[in-house]
Amino acid sequence: MKKILILFLGLLLSNFTIAQNLESPDGNLKMEFKLSDKGEPIYELFYKEKPVIEPSKLGFEFKNDQNPMRAGFSIQQTKEDSFDETWEPVWGEESEIRNHYNEFSVYLVQKETEREMIIRFRMYNEGIGFRYEFPKQENLGHFVIKEEYTQFAMSGDHTAWWIPGDYDTQEYDYIESKLSEIRGLMTSSVTENLSQTSFSDTGVQTSLMMKSEDGLYINLHEAALIDYAAMHLNLNDENMIFESWLTPDVNGDKGYLITPETTPWRTIMVSDDARDILNSRMTYNLNEPSKIEDPSWIKPMKYIGVWWEMITGKSSWNYTNEFNAVKLGETDFEAAEPNNTHGATTENVKKYIDFASEHGFDGVLVEGWNVGWEDWFGNSKDYVFDFVTPYPDFDLEAITEYAKSKDVEMIMHHETSSSVRNYERHLDTAYKFMNEYGYNAVKTGYVGDILPRGENHYSQWLVNHYLYAVKKAADYKIMINAHEAVRPTGVARTWPNLIANESARGTEYQAFGGSKPNHVTVLPFTRQIGGPMDYTPGIFEMDISKLNPENNSWVNSTIANQLALYVTMYSPLQMAADLPANYERFMDAFQFIKDVAIDWDKSIYLEAEPGDYVTVARKAKNSSDWFVGNVNGESGRTTEISFDFLEKGKTYVATVYADAKDAHYKENPQAYEIKKYRLNNRSELKQYSAPGGGFAISIKEAEKRKAREFEKL
Repeated sequence: MKKILILFLGLLLSNFTIAQNLESPDGNLKMEFKLSDKGEPIYELFYKEKPVIEPSKLGFEFKNDQNPMRAGFSIQQTKEDSFDETWEPVWGEESEIRNHYNEFSVYLVQKETEREMIIRFRMYNEGIGFRYEFPKQENLGHFVIKEEYTQFAMSGDHTAWWIPGDYDTQEYDYIESKLSEIRGLMTSSVTENLSQTSFSDTGVQTSLMMKSEDGLYINLHEAALIDYAAMHLNLNDENMIFESWLTPDVNGDKGYLITPETTPWRTIMVSDDARDILNSRMTYNLNEPSKIEDPSWIKPMKYIGVWWEMITGKSSWNYTNEFNAVKLGETDFEAAEPNNTHGATTENVKKYIDFASEHGFDGVLVEGWNVGWEDWFGNSKDYVFDFVTPYPDFDLEAITEYAKSKDVEMIMHHETSSSVRNYERHLDTAYKFMNEYGYNAVKTGYVGDILPRGENHYSQWLVNHYLYAVKKAADYKIMINAHEAVRPTGVARTWPNLIANESARGTEYQAFGGSKPNHVTVLPFTRQIGGPMDYTPGIFEMDISKLNPENNSWVNSTIANQLALYVTMYSPLQMAADLPANYERFMDAFQFIKDVAIDWDKSIYLEAEPGDYVTVARKAKNSSDWFVGNVNGESGRTTEISFDFLEKGKTYVATVYADAKDAHYKENPQAYEIKKYRLNNRSELKQYSAPGGGFAISIKEAEKRKAREFEKL
């Protein structure tokens, strides 16, 4: 009887492993891992004893494989570790980032196939990341992913801020709803885009932000997306379980891997304070350190550009209306009749250079300078741009010399029209061309369906392409601002020349019918979890028909809200997107855009609620200046700010740019007021924000004698 009992206990321990625990450094988060009686890997997550992730399964199915890597596992060994370091980013929301975690790794072997898989968990105070690792082994070399079965079992029908799952675009307005309501809202949430591929009535994209009924903020995303397909989440709304859904390639395959191999990290952030989600640097910490040994050439930039006038339809990218088809190297643009709407003319660009120089901007971006825009979109055209040949009305040499004389950098634009093969053929030539003419940064674009035909924007092949372009750019000391590329996952820590991405619904959509007035209160909790966004803020004229009578769009924002975006929407690359003429009408408000920093020593999120408001204070790098920004949702509210983050014993002067009492994003968006106050670290301020509004504050250290002329807070 004793032998039978011992044998039974041995089987129990090998097939239904006693749960093994991992805790966060502060002890608030706890993960439990075990194998089911079928040998299935299962994890759970708790925050302050509350369930966050209920028992959830992990595993894979490979193509043409009879033994899915989902069950039949036993534990070979486990390892525990802890790590604590502080590292300095090249640019960022702070000058130092702490990387502190506890780690648990479980080494699994599938009995029937003798294949090995490691699941590595890293627990931070604000969340957990885990990934799969396939070591080099005899029974697994090349393999193709059919499905990744990573589950996230929710503990309730949470409120979520989501956009539809899509293989080709993230440019959607966010929907706020219960998880159970996603299915019913999906059709209306899929709005028109130039390239889009939905896959499920309950599929959503990461970063996914949620809030439970008992006040937990939960965020699902991924980190270190390298050589792998981007992950979406597909919801089983009967039991509230999300499962990973990888972007397929043209063949329907979801990844081609070779051992040894690691997947991206699957991340779960959780807190009972929304500010902790915004303060987290877990996504960056799960990426490798910088591979650029000397990053001194990587410089945050503030820029203007010939862009908004084209987006609104006031000007055009194309030089002529004479051709309905273009063959590069054959079409004679010199003989063509100009359409007189082309924006990238020598004369027009010089005006932007003058404005940039006068007001202290680093650079000027010009779009539509290069031949090929007449038939660039919708023709499945491979050789669409050469990235080096200007239109006849854009004098490249003259512009280069003029910009240098004004101490202004020109920023290159490479729209690929999603002809990825063509871009890769031209990369070296294009980057050498940039070096020759002194362009140190480039905005890339991937508008339209991908060529080669049938590929998706977020499949493994395209993910590899985006990083290939970044690495190649680093060889030429060029910074990349990628638009329409895959959403960021902290890879900019490893390649800090990836200075910005779009990869979400940006300001351009305000000229395409408008975005929700609370859109910018959601983006910090979703898109920006993975890295900075080139949101292109700074629009002062909200009525687009004043720029283009045929465009009746409206920018759903106040001027004060637009100013605040330079603080709340973090990016080391910030554009003042409106036309210079519109800034000249409101030069007192424009002063904030001129003054605000773009690189920071410290950031403090003062208050935050997804969909409602975000208020953040940031200290400029190597400076005593502070800047505060607040963006507000659809209802007016008053923020109470304590300035206890200021240095004790010092006196400051604050310039407050705020909504007027009668301001409203739709009815009175240009109503603002500017006030100055004397303050110190004991000061407090109550400040109103209008619907779709906000406020921005510039805080500078001052001598007490000079500060006395201002009202004391």
